[in-house]
Amino acid sequence: MKRLLSLFLCICLLLTLAACGEKALEPEEANRLVIWHDKEDAVIQALQTYLEKAVPDLEIQFEKKTSLTDSLKLVGNDPSAAPDLFLFAHDKIGVFAEMGILAPVEPLLEKGALDNYLPMTVEAATYKDTLYQLPLYFETLLFMYNRRYMQDEEVPATTDALLTYMEANTGRGRYGFVEQHSTAYYSAAWIHGFGGSIIDESGVPFPDAQAVKDALSYHAKFVALMPGETEYNTVNTLFLEGKADATIGGPWMVPSAREAEIDLGIAPMPVVDATGKALAPYSGVQGVHVLQFAAQQKTEAVKKLLSALTAPDIGIELALASGCAPANGVCYDDNRVAEDEMVQAMRTTAEIAIPMPNIPEMDVMWTVVGNLLTDVNLSGKDIAQSFDAALAQAEDLIAAMK
Repeated sequence: MKRLLSLFLCICLLLTLAACGEKALEPEEANRLVIWHDKEDAVIQALQTYLEKAVPDLEIQFEKKTSLTDSLKLVGNDPSAAPDLFLFAHDKIGVFAEMGILAPVEPLLEKGALDNYLPMTVEAATYKDTLYQLPLYFETLLFMYNRRYMQDEEVPATTDALLTYMEANTGRGRYGFVEQHSTAYYSAAWIHGFGGSIIDESGVPFPDAQAVKDALSYHAKFVALMPGETEYNTVNTLFLEGKADATIGGPWMVPSAREAEIDLGIAPMPVVDATGKALAPYSGVQGVHVLQFAAQQKTEAVKKLLSALTAPDIGIELALASGCAPANGVCYDDNRVAEDEMVQAMRTTAEIAIPMPNIPEMDVMWTVVGNLLTDVNLSGKDIAQSFDAALAQAEDLIAAMK
């Protein structure tokens, strides 16, 4: 009898604790949303100002995290330590989705909310056919040139024309064109231009081996006319000091170029003569991700926030505040956005840009491709042998992740 009584009391205690765990949040807590981010002040200030007016009944706290992904890996499953949402690039979606900490975003959106979004941004936000991010804006690499040295009519439309220009304008401490030629993020554009890819959506590395080897072989002609140093600071300094006529760089270079009083031109990516395909850079889509706890316990607040963020107004504000290229296509109809050469250039590049792979396996490919480029471009090793070694390394590392 005592055993039965003890068992009964234990069951009652467990049920009581479970009921407490499922207890609805107090209104004040239910309307408070914490958002982690790693963004520049101008972006967060624009968001904060807009949301204070758009959703005045919500208390939204933005918290900057320098190691956001590492922090989420540690506390993403702990509602007491994790944020409700986070603002970050799309390329870690697969990692966090597999951890089980992300909530699908589509059920939290109004029907048709993404109808006007650029297809590339929605593709980037999707993992295994599920939307895990609300895209806000995106970034791509751009072909930029200094009009003091490269006139508008001289801008190469093809890669062969670019090579010819480099041959005629490189020497005595000056360069016709520079880029971070031996980093995976930059070389991806050349690989895509040959129809290849670093990894496919199912996690297979270098699915078209010949395309990658062809790209490496062709790109080596350009690398020979650039500095051996491939760091960002070197490339950036050469262009800003007027020692390089053109470069491929991100929008983050534009403010510095304008401060240096460079007459900056931005042009479409050159087309690879051999394939008829343009150099297609990776794109990084920045957006809001929702954690499971917030989706379940703060559903209405999250829905209000996401609804406000799908309005074109915030995309326009971000474009004006920080030169962000909005994910919502309606934003580009605004005259002020239409007049921003950099934003419009990224909008054009979005038609060919390829979202960075968001699968977990991509994490190892950055290192693999970086090593491959170092071997080929900086050490002068045989392309075929270096590629075979890189492929074997990639397959081993991916297998170890299973």
